[in-house]
Amino acid sequence: MSLQARQKGIHWPAAQATSLQNIVFHLSADKVTEHQGIFCESGSAGFAADLVFNGGKIGAALGNQQFTMRNLTFNNAVTAISHFWNWGWTYQGISINNCQVGIDISTGGSQGQSVGSITVFDSSFTDTPVAIKSAQSNSSLPHTAGSIILENIALKNVDTVVHGPAGTVLAGTSASKVIAAWGQGNQYTPHGPTRFTGEITPVSRPAGLLDSGRYYQRSKPQYESLPVSAFSSVRAGGATGDGTTDDTDALQRAIDRAAASDKVVFFDAGVYKVTKTLTIPPNSKIVGEAFPVILSSGEFFNNQDEPKPVLQIGQAGQQGHVELSDLIISTQGAQAGATLVEWNLASPSEPSGLWDVHARVGGFAGSRQTSAECAKKPNTVITEVDKNCIAAYMLMHVTPSASNLYMENCWLWVSDHDIDVQTEAAGGQITIYSGRGLNIESTEGNIWLSGTAVEHNVLYEYQFVSTKNIYMGQIQTETAYYQSNPNALIPFKPNPSIHDPDFASSCAGSTGNCAVGWGLRVVNSRDLSVYGAGLYSFFNNYDAACSVYGGKQDCQNSIFSIEGDSSITVYNLNVLGSQSLVDKDGQSLARYSDNIGVFTNNIAYLEIE
Repeated sequence: MSLQARQKGIHWPAAQATSLQNIVFHLSADKVTEHQGIFCESGSAGFAADLVFNGGKIGAALGNQQFTMRNLTFNNAVTAISHFWNWGWTYQGISINNCQVGIDISTGGSQGQSVGSITVFDSSFTDTPVAIKSAQSNSSLPHTAGSIILENIALKNVDTVVHGPAGTVLAGTSASKVIAAWGQGNQYTPHGPTRFTGEITPVSRPAGLLDSGRYYQRSKPQYESLPVSAFSSVRAGGATGDGTTDDTDALQRAIDRAAASDKVVFFDAGVYKVTKTLTIPPNSKIVGEAFPVILSSGEFFNNQDEPKPVLQIGQAGQQGHVELSDLIISTQGAQAGATLVEWNLASPSEPSGLWDVHARVGGFAGSRQTSAECAKKPNTVITEVDKNCIAAYMLMHVTPSASNLYMENCWLWVSDHDIDVQTEAAGGQITIYSGRGLNIESTEGNIWLSGTAVEHNVLYEYQFVSTKNIYMGQIQTETAYYQSNPNALIPFKPNPSIHDPDFASSCAGSTGNCAVGWGLRVVNSRDLSVYGAGLYSFFNNYDAACSVYGGKQDCQNSIFSIEGDSSITVYNLNVLGSQSLVDKDGQSLARYSDNIGVFTNNIAYLEIE
């Protein structure tokens, strides 16, 4: 192939629930080559891990709303990573070696920046003249574009760590050194904004989250060294996966037998209907073929006053280890009491894990909640919802007894549109209801959320209550498109036993869009660390006028609530469509108008003690 051929190894305009893993890109090492490893120009993703790039003009040319990338290595490229746009990007454990430029976020120049923010940690730059090329300055536009956070960065023979439009912003070294923490952008500690360029206090990392000083990480198990005899097929065990037969008992037998005999459960491709809870005992390892679906159905899951888990991992008080990968958990029809995943298990030694396990409700063939049944109705004032369009009680609950759980590339999604069949009705958009997103109440904590997203629930997307020691890497949320018609007061009654927000009380006397679901809610929780967050509210009753760039950003009053005795550090918080970027005990700490970014509004460094 010609050196001048503008060839890309992978073209990857991707969204959530996608991943690139375990790939080596071999590109020309000639300095005049035009070769690129990855070209990604659009999307709302996403996750990538365990990639190696050798050579190339650009190892990875990237543009996307948000991404988590972990364990990437770049050798001998002209530019390792070139961003032409983003809102927020998280890099964990990257290694850049013998490249001319490590990460280029200077696209658009100082008066027209198109890159929102990058967060880089537990990473290294070696024999690279310029680690990061930036266009941000005190007078650059948009004001918070080009925000950078660096934490635990090892340097060896790097002339310039950050190069700005006027030259060196942060000098490097011809020897070796470690940057504890450094950044540029707006900060709130907790009040602000203060414009900063320089050292910051690094996160005080809980020991339980670390492996040799860095955050623990583990790639998805592939079980490649196991013989075929180590796997147990659920179809061979009597399940049909045809989407209509009740497979509950057959699946439970297969899961129990595999755990008892130390085998890996293999979910053959298919749709497995269940009419009561599937329990996953300690010592279970479950892997799916082409994302099989576990589909809850029936009245057992349809009482919001008596919610039931679809998939229950461990019982309260149980200890052990469980691994789940490549699965989808869904519901069929009215399931107002369905909690899709309930995690009770404590793992006292090695963390248990979820990799590429997604919760998805509505919008697909067989869900009985498509535009034919649950089409959007923005021109009708909704005072009572169609009960057949209530899809779930909660997407995932990590209960107080649980601990030591690693989640990677997990998307918890309430559908806003048809995904199997595009119909003319309402443009394929649908209004369905799930009460709650991801609720973490683990008393002991030690939870890792790497590249997760939660979208379109009624009361909240992420909620943390009375927990501690939580790592988050580029979380992403979207508020339900139909709110505030209806708002968050219906159709779910607040349940104090699981610490639901009570909007009827907290929004009494408020104006604007107050009773709208939280993107992120933290209550009496300590030592939470967020390495990138995108909290988005695009619509008010399907109208996007509230989130247009340069507009009022009034889709909702507030989107991020910190309450009670809580401590949290957030690097590169990116918010869209909310007038307040963060609230503490009901009072706004930061307004969108003080933190204008490329499209989202950015706070580079937020610390609440």
